[in-house]
Order: sequence, then structure tokens, then C-alpha cells
Amino acid sequence: MAALTYKCPNCGGELIFDPAKQDYHCEYCQSRFSQQELDEMEPAQGEAERETGREEDGREYADQTGEQTAQEEKDEKQGEALIYHCPSCGAQIVTDETTAATFCYYCHNPVVLEGRLSGDYLPDQIIPFAIDRKAAVEQFMNFVKRKKFVPKNFFDESQIEKLCGVYYPYWVYGCHMEGEVSGEATKVRVWIAGDEEFTETSMFQVERRGEITLDCMTKNALKASDKALVEGVLPFRTQEMKKFSMGYLSGFFAKKRDMEQEEFADGLRQEARSCAKSLLRGSIQGYSTVQIRQDHTEILQEDWQYLLLPVWVLTYGGRNGHIYYYAMNGQTGSVCGELPIDGKKLGLFCVGVGLVVTLLCLLAGYLIF
Repeated sequence: MAALTYKCPNCGGELIFDPAKQDYHCEYCQSRFSQQELDEMEPAQGEAERETGREEDGREYADQTGEQTAQEEKDEKQGEALIYHCPSCGAQIVTDETTAATFCYYCHNPVVLEGRLSGDYLPDQIIPFAIDRKAAVEQFMNFVKRKKFVPKNFFDESQIEKLCGVYYPYWVYGCHMEGEVSGEATKVRVWIAGDEEFTETSMFQVERRGEITLDCMTKNALKASDKALVEGVLPFRTQEMKKFSMGYLSGFFAKKRDMEQEEFADGLRQEARSCAKSLLRGSIQGYSTVQIRQDHTEILQEDWQYLLLPVWVLTYGGRNGHIYYYAMNGQTGSVCGELPIDGKKLGLFCVGVGLVVTLLCLLAGYLIF
């Protein structure tokens, strides 16, 4: 495995993916390159070493050829750190086992960790960021300024610097099914003749059969991530997916999955069957009541895709040790999060409201008496 950076052929600066224009931009000479042009470039490579942390003599195992031994793969699953060398400045970059793209702490250049997204971990598709950092910050400020009791330091300059774009791993499931439901339905007719009211109830046996195709059932594939955060920004416009390229990661953080499709299979199949039953039940219309007695669904074909999806993320450590999250869909701009509350602001507001109410009551009493 090696650390990669994409260099501008004109000046040697780092190329970064530009969400606004959907191409690659050199911040030094302002050159721009298309996806096709990037694919034809040879990325600069650095070294990667595995630090076991268990050997008494502190030995490091080099991984210069991009191949991993069975023992190394076992070690990686146990969560040991990887040390890469930045291709730009040679500094060490220490990562955890799920990081696939990051930045060099010293020269701040974007680095893609090649071996993390290869083989079985190579994503099928990616949705690139469509909202750049400037737009993300602007939307964040507009969002929090509408919240009256958010602490001021939650959106000061130093905090905003923590806003980062992250590609999170997701599994996307789709299936084609045959289903049928059967049950009983009634039609009730009420009329009045003279002084009497009459009710007629007609009973019917109802059945529905059909083929149902479901797609884009999306699940987060990273254990460590906050479920409310990564699922709260759903859905994405999956029709805009693109073939995965390492270049899309340049300038962003990225995570690789640590949850396999088998962990979601039973739950997603049950969810698909429930959805199919609901769709067939919904096609029975024109009755006063419908009661389903039997249902059966058979899944004929399944489709799994491993995707990287863009999310702008900001975290904030509250005084009580609670971590608050703000997340924004990097494609659609939809927002979710749990914002902190400034107790002093809330207290002053309550005191102010109380004083106003008290004064109004005193004034009303004075005018009445």
C-alpha cells in the first residue's frame, strides 16, 4: 500500500477535486483538469509502513510492494495503526484502519491511502461532493444563526475550521420480488328512508399479485460513525452516481467500510418484504375496510452496491462531555444534527420573558383597579 497524491503536470502542485465545477483544480497555478485527464496521470506515491506496537524491539514492517501477508491482514483487522509517508514532504501520517483519505499534518496536502480502497474494498460507485467548502460554511452559518440559544463559540472562526468533507461508506441494496396478498374487504352503504336509518354491509374476497422492484435502500457501513448523523442526511440522488475514481477523494477525508453486507441482509430483506406487502395492500382501493389475512413474497433477484457518499461534518464538545454533531449532505444540502444549548442565553431569555409578563400583569392590574 502507498500514499498517493495527484500532482499538477504544469507546476507540480497538488490537485484537489472541485465540487462546484466537478473537475480538478491546482491551487498554485490555477490549472484545471477533467476526470479523463486525471485518469491518465500517474499519481505520486509515498511509502507505507505498519507499526505493530507489540514488538519489544519496535520493528516496523515495510509494505513497499503493495502486497499484504496474511499476518498483516490479520493485524489490520485487529485495529493496529498504519504509518504512511507523505509523497510531498516525507512526513509520517498515522491513520486508523478505516481511514482511506486524509491530509498531511505538516504540509496540509491531500493524501489518498491507496491500499485501503482496493480489492474487495474498492467501491462500486461514488457520489462526488457537489457543494464546496465555501458554500458549506455559508449554509452552516445560515443554519445556526437561526438557532437563538446556540453557544457563540459553536460557530466562531476556529470552530468553523473543523468543518470537513468526509466520504462515508454505505451499502445500497435493491431487489426484484413477486408478491401476493389476500383478505377480506367490506363496503358499507347507509341511507335513510322516512324515520329509519338503514345500513348495508357487503363482504368481498380480495386478492392482489404483482412484481415489485425496490432499489436504493441505503445503510451506513461504518461501525464507529454516529448512526443519527450518517443516516440523518439521507437520501442522496443515487441516479447521479459515478464510477469510482481515487481522484474524487483528493482534498477530502474518506472512510472505508468495516461492516459487510451479511450484517444487513436479513433486516433489508424483511424491510423489502414489508414494503412489498404495503404496496400491494395500497392497491386495494374503493372499500370501507380491508383486512389482509395472508401474504407471501419471494425475492427473485438482489443487487448490492458499495458506495462512498459525501457528507460535511462538524463536531462540538459540550461542557458536559457530550459530543454534538452537525452534518450536511454534500450533494443535496439537507442538514441534520444535535446542537448545543447555551444555558446562560436560555436563562436570560426566560428571565426577560418573565419580567415582561410580570410588567404586563402589573399594568393590567393598575388599569383595572
